[in-house]
Amino acid sequence: MPGSLQGQYIKLEVIGGKNLQVPSWRIPAGISIFINVDSRRGWKSVIGVLSSDESVAWGDTVILSLDASPELSVEIRASFEFDRMLGNGEVVGKLEISWDALLDHGNEPFDISFPPVHGVHPSLTLKAAVLHPCDNHDSVVLDSIVESETARETDAGHERFATYVTSKTVSHLNDAVQQFQLVLDQCPVGHPDHAGALTNLAWARLEGYIENDLQDIDYITSLFREALALRPQGHPDHPSSIYHLIKTLTWCYSKENFTAVYIQESVQLCCNLLLLCPEGTYLCSIAADDVDYVIRECNDLPIDASDEGIHLRRVVLELCPLGNEHRPNALDMLARALRTRFEQCGSIDDLDECIQRSREAVSLCPEGDSERHSYLNYLASSLQSHFNHQGKYHDLNEAISLHEEALRLCPVGHKYRDFSLNNLGDALFIRFHQRGDVNDINRAVSLQREALTLRPPENPDRDSTLNNLANTLRSRYDKLDVGEGLNEAIDLYRDSLQLRPHGHPLHHQALYNLSAVLCSRFTQTQKDEDVEEAIQLCQESLEALPSLHPDRYFSYVGLQEAYSSRYRVQRKSADLSLAVENFRLASRHPTQGFPNRILTARNWVIAAEQHGHPSALEAYITFFDLLDRHLASRSSAISRHEAVTAFLGVRSLPADAASCAIHRDDLRGAVELLEQGRGQQWSLASRLRTPLEDLESTNPNLADKFSELSKCLSETHGPTVSTDRAAADQAETEYRKLTEQWGGVVAEIRDLKGFSRFLLPPTYEDLQAAARHGPVIILVASQYSCSAIIVPTSGDPHHVPLASITLTDLKNLKDRFARAIRQSSRMRPAESRTDLIVLSRTIWEEIMLPIVNVLEHVLKLKRQSRIWLCPTAAFTSIPLHAAHPFQTKADRSGKEPCLEDLYICSYTPTLSALIRSRQLMKKRVPPSFVAIGQGQPRAGKSKELLAVDSEIELVRKLVPATVNRNTISGDAATRAGALQALEENTWVHLACHGKQDREQPYNSHFVMKDEPITLLDIMEKDIPHAEFAFLSACHTAVGDEETPDEVIHLAAGLQFSGFKSVIGTLWEVDDAVAKHVVKAFYENTFKDLEDSGEIDCTKAAWALNRATHCVKTKVPLEQRMVFIHVGV
Repeated sequence: MPGSLQGQYIKLEVIGGKNLQVPSWRIPAGISIFINVDSRRGWKSVIGVLSSDESVAWGDTVILSLDASPELSVEIRASFEFDRMLGNGEVVGKLEISWDALLDHGNEPFDISFPPVHGVHPSLTLKAAVLHPCDNHDSVVLDSIVESETARETDAGHERFATYVTSKTVSHLNDAVQQFQLVLDQCPVGHPDHAGALTNLAWARLEGYIENDLQDIDYITSLFREALALRPQGHPDHPSSIYHLIKTLTWCYSKENFTAVYIQESVQLCCNLLLLCPEGTYLCSIAADDVDYVIRECNDLPIDASDEGIHLRRVVLELCPLGNEHRPNALDMLARALRTRFEQCGSIDDLDECIQRSREAVSLCPEGDSERHSYLNYLASSLQSHFNHQGKYHDLNEAISLHEEALRLCPVGHKYRDFSLNNLGDALFIRFHQRGDVNDINRAVSLQREALTLRPPENPDRDSTLNNLANTLRSRYDKLDVGEGLNEAIDLYRDSLQLRPHGHPLHHQALYNLSAVLCSRFTQTQKDEDVEEAIQLCQESLEALPSLHPDRYFSYVGLQEAYSSRYRVQRKSADLSLAVENFRLASRHPTQGFPNRILTARNWVIAAEQHGHPSALEAYITFFDLLDRHLASRSSAISRHEAVTAFLGVRSLPADAASCAIHRDDLRGAVELLEQGRGQQWSLASRLRTPLEDLESTNPNLADKFSELSKCLSETHGPTVSTDRAAADQAETEYRKLTEQWGGVVAEIRDLKGFSRFLLPPTYEDLQAAARHGPVIILVASQYSCSAIIVPTSGDPHHVPLASITLTDLKNLKDRFARAIRQSSRMRPAESRTDLIVLSRTIWEEIMLPIVNVLEHVLKLKRQSRIWLCPTAAFTSIPLHAAHPFQTKADRSGKEPCLEDLYICSYTPTLSALIRSRQLMKKRVPPSFVAIGQGQPRAGKSKELLAVDSEIELVRKLVPATVNRNTISGDAATRAGALQALEENTWVHLACHGKQDREQPYNSHFVMKDEPITLLDIMEKDIPHAEFAFLSACHTAVGDEETPDEVIHLAAGLQFSGFKSVIGTLWEVDDAVAKHVVKAFYENTFKDLEDSGEIDCTKAAWALNRATHCVKTKVPLEQRMVFIHVGV
């Protein structure tokens, strides 16, 4: 030391360190610097946190006196406790350095290097400066070096252990374990260093276990668990203790036969650890490798569909944030677990989430990724399952598209081509069942045969292809009568069953599939052994499944088919009873999807009717209930309509159900069934607009909850067309969950006294309210019989058989009317409408005359009384109000009266619609009238209507000046302007083009200047104050042919939105002559206004009746018949 520095002080700054690897490879809590100036005094830096690049930044300063020894010792030590240090830690590096060497760098930072550790030299960055005598030296603090026995033993243990790690000499390990055990003995339970002592001993023993020098893994794990328990969340050493346990469990997993419990516990610990490890810390970087290992091993675990197994998959996914390379696989494994649970329990929520997760996995796997084909296949097969459960065609179409893409990624020779062939074939087989395209079934057979060649007998997936090919061959036989495939299908099913023995998860499926094909052969050959084996196989499949397993449905269906087949051959009533019981069990199996159960209920109806079984009415009721619940889960009117039309052969069921009840002399039941089965679209929508006055006075909280949820459902409209399937799926899921909440509130309401039937299908007593102001005549058009039911103002309904007419006759009558109307439109006004006269006479004689006889002679109904016609099925396309005898009385005193001479006729879509309109009459407001006319729509939209403007002006003049009136026409008659006018006025006259969309009735519309007003637009409006609408437009009161009993047309839409009384049209209106009807109508409507002082929408039917009489000489027959009245 230079003499000139004697008595001086030096300021030493420890700036940072690099390459700070620990000889024992342990993960340090921190790194400290020790500076010893002699054997008695020293200084210790703060504990620095090691960064992921093995560096530490300290910025710690010490002032040292140069009066001490000529050299000082610098040590780098790793501490394994952040909170309370046990001993001085493990030595990373030690260096003796002179004062001169420290002061040789001026006032600039410099590095000092230490002996290598694992081939790398640790280093420190320091800065030293001499302090002047005038500087404040108060910060000179050196601790006395006094070490406890515990500290010495701990440091000795660290030294022995580090030596063992580098030398692998077992004696060093034994020494280290002995030292650490001595320390643990000195730090018993309750001692502040107990956790540190446990950890040191456990880590040394773990290293010995890893190197196969020690075997006591359970004891090691227990030490780490005890240490973790002593360092709960919030403790500085909690993260490192979690890491130690993770390390132990992962080694247990790899060395103890890959026992899953070890890796499963590690997953949750990894999740906890990552939440506590700041990004960039050494612990975080080191733990990343262990977390990566845990993720990979978990993704390789077998699928476990238990709640615990799915929770594990969710935790693994938490470990894989966006950008993590394992996220696609983690998503895929979670999706597989969810779908497996769906297949076992039937919860659609699981399948929805499965599809959501699979979509994300596919999105994270770009073109060219080697796993993309696998994720595509799984998403596609999940969408197939969703289609099977929910019946949404877009799911099946998307599944096939994805399978096609997956197959393109697996050309001939690809390792996984067999999966894509098998899966695409299965999807095409399903589509064939829906659409009947022979190309689909033939291609499915071809694909599955190729898949089978790629799956020889030793292939573990051969059973699946055997089963799928057999399914396809059986279906082709059943649907197309391709006989050569039946015996091959049986052989394939038997081979599949051998590969799916008892205990195999798909054993039950192999049993009922073989049963089904044996039934098919029994129908062909009538060999008893086939049907008896079929029954036995299905019974075995039921025994293999728990009571709520979704696939029990297929076993019930299999038994039903077997018993039905045997009944058709042997005619034993016991077989029919057993078949019906299995129809009942299958259609009511709660965990199977609605589409399959609805089809089973339909088949039950057909079988019961065919064989005259007394369960027919029960089958109809089951069908309507299932269909109602299925439709309620759909988020838009269009999707509900599509759901109905997807079921072939069901549009006649409401009328058939009524006919069945009539034959059992249950007229009240017939009325109830018709109401439940018809107009379900309106019924579902109107539930969300139910008046709540009684409920509000009984339980206002429940009323508010119901009202709020109803509003949410009303305002939630699923996308009709969406290119973003993930978003559409999410919207459907949210809607279904909202529906479930709504259903829960409805259940609560039904528990209230006096509300037990809240929103349940109405009883006859409820429905009779529709006949309060005159009888309602329900016309039943069934394949079994045609008849009418008259619901009187009081008492039981009356049955009127229409024995001389059949359903076929009605269809012919409808077609003849359509032709006659088209022919009349080309005739001059003065020409005789002979065909129409003949048809009107047919309606009178064969349909309405028997009804009139009951009205006159049984009900004693006075002439000019109100009656309401409620036609079903084919009756909806026939102008019943135009029934006319067109003949002279027998005494030649005049002409025989027609129906409209006798009564004031109105129509109603359903009894409930009429009741609802009457209830809304209570909400009357001061009247306002708007006339909307659009005769010149945008170019290319429709032809010009020349008489519209004059009609609008005529109406304006006819409306009394005392009424608030307005007109909208020309450029002002836009979609927005017209909709606003509908909402703001109580009376509306609309003159424009009306367009019926026969394929999608909800797209039927009124043509405006810019965009059309669709039926959907109208349905979305809730206008309780609205009263009357005159629709002077074409086709406003005729529905679609696919679902005639849904009565989906513009007039019904306006009635639903709030208009109590509506005049609509059955076919095309000639605007040049329609104005005569319009003029006569409003003249009669407002004729006595001076006396009453208030315009009254309930007079509309009478005014229309008078108007058509007034214009007989001016307006041809078809243009008088075209107008009908709907509502009150």
